[in-house]
Amino acid sequence: MLENKCSVISFSGGMDSTSLLLNLLSKKHDIYAISFKYGQKHGVEVELAKKNIAYLQNNGFKDQITHKIFDISNILSNFNSSLVDKNQNVPEGHYESDTMKSTFVPNRNAIFFSLIYGYAISLAKNYKEKISVSIGAHTGDHAIYPDCRLDFFEKLFESFQIGNWDSDRIELYIPYINMDKKEILMDAEKSLNNLKLDFDTIFKNTITSYAPDNNGVSSGKTGSDIERILAFNSLHRKDPITYQDSWEKVLDNALKTEKDFISE
Repeated sequence: MLENKCSVISFSGGMDSTSLLLNLLSKKHDIYAISFKYGQKHGVEVELAKKNIAYLQNNGFKDQITHKIFDISNILSNFNSSLVDKNQNVPEGHYESDTMKSTFVPNRNAIFFSLIYGYAISLAKNYKEKISVSIGAHTGDHAIYPDCRLDFFEKLFESFQIGNWDSDRIELYIPYINMDKKEILMDAEKSLNNLKLDFDTIFKNTITSYAPDNNGVSSGKTGSDIERILAFNSLHRKDPITYQDSWEKVLDNALKTEKDFISE
């Protein structure tokens, strides 16, 4: 039986889940990172997730990280959401605008969380200590995505505990639930310093946009883009990813979008 702490995480390959991976890696956990293909228009995130996993495994963490990709696109691609429906456009604008509700995928996090919980239960027999199930939900998600709120995860976790044997071996870890994206990036900085890894190399291999172009390049104009750009700027950092416009242009647009939203 293994002595190490172990975590199973939902790993989209975006900024938040990547920060979560680094958080757990710096705590010396064995990590099982689960990425999902669900018919999302920003499916490039899974390819970028692979790149970061490879980077980490090639820099001393091969034995700590196992990456799995679950393909459930034949299920969620049938749901009503602009993230998966080719006939709907992903809205531009502020990340807390009501228009962003079209990007909500019904029951997505319940499905993701169910699968990572089930996988954690399946691993429990191999580990001496409890296994944590973890997801990178944060305060910026709360307004638009009800399945990113703490009460949702707590009640879901409780139902899974009731419905499974060996649930006493599983614990819930959602460290960012009361943090914004700036605080998440600050946590990532701390983790990367501990791990002696390069910040820009890691975050260049992430994407937050819900509507990248055919080459996987972000417009900088969707709500998720705006939130990310403002977070990097708040730490006086230039986002290392490539946008369709210059950093100066996407930052100006993000600042204007934020200002206009606040003044409404």
